[in-house]
Amino acid sequence: MLKEPHRLKDGPAIHSPTLDTVMMVESAIKNSNLPPSRMQLWRSLPRKTMYQTFVGVLEYLEASNKIMFDGKGRIVWVAVDNPKLEALLKASVKLRG
Repeated sequence: MLKEPHRLKDGPAIHSPTLDTVMMVESAIKNSNLPPSRMQLWRSLPRKTMYQTFVGVLEYLEASNKIMFDGKGRIVWVAVDNPKLEALLKASVKLRG
């Protein structure tokens, strides 16, 4: 029995991304100096990916609390292994002890 293909929110069926594709997108987000927009990130990927598949990866990463979108639509890596976030937390002022 075949699984139903992944669907975007009320959109057409798309191909499910492979683990390699998810890891490629994660790496590109983590290694970017500034938070990229969707199009900047998509164009910077080392391998070509269908845009619908790319959007599916972003939806997965957002649902798993690894990324979030700022007010300008840029993609920010917020997973626990973010060294920039850890440095900010260490440098921040503690309000309660």
